[in-house]
Amino acid sequence: MPQRIRLGFWYRFVIVVVKPFVRMFTTRDWRGVQNVPSEGGIIVVANHVSEVDPLMVADYLLHAAHRPPRFLAKKELFRKPPLKWILEGAEQIPVDRGSGDAARALSAAVEALQRGECIFIYPEGSATRDPALWPMKSRTGAARLALLSGAPVVPIAQWGPQQVLAYKARKPHLLPRTRISVLAGPPVDLSAYVDQPVTAQLLRDATTTIMRAVADLLAELRNEPAPPDFYDVEAMTKAAPAQGAPVQREGA
Repeated sequence: MPQRIRLGFWYRFVIVVVKPFVRMFTTRDWRGVQNVPSEGGIIVVANHVSEVDPLMVADYLLHAAHRPPRFLAKKELFRKPPLKWILEGAEQIPVDRGSGDAARALSAAVEALQRGECIFIYPEGSATRDPALWPMKSRTGAARLALLSGAPVVPIAQWGPQQVLAYKARKPHLLPRTRISVLAGPPVDLSAYVDQPVTAQLLRDATTTIMRAVADLLAELRNEPAPPDFYDVEAMTKAAPAQGAPVQREGA
């Protein structure tokens, strides 16, 4: 039996408000639900293609996999009401990206995993800047959390939310209804990184392993091969290449 977790008023309020909107303007193509463990602490990671895709993946996890997600979000989002009230009331987890102590910054997430909860992370940190909307070079927080907690990492790919609201678009595209495809894969094998010294390189390698699993699932949804490398937005920003210069990608 799936573990029952008390959602609280604000979590249920968001569901009541958001679910009808999502279902009114989208159709669902949900796959791979059997790959999401029904109980125990899990870390779910996904690609990020739109500012509205948290609604789509939360709908999948909550209503298909019966695993209400707790999102890791930057602490700046918790500063001003009404978003502050909603995030805190729904027990979402703030993360201090500027903390010098990474383990301390993730301590609340580790505790939630120990309680058997589902923690959701976007390793990319924001919607992808890859021109073709493939996953970009990601932060190492999900890998660090997995090694700290020992919880399995479940990869998810989603495709379609970008048609509802493209990144930085001002108006959503609501009709005709958009097909939202979500595919979960089996937990990522991170055994090669367990019981090893936690170095920057190890975290980078583990992150690449995690995001390669996400990219492969996305390739299945898109029915086309994923690029061999990840788009590196930081390198692009620093280099500021001339128009028409080759896209900078991180080697995978």
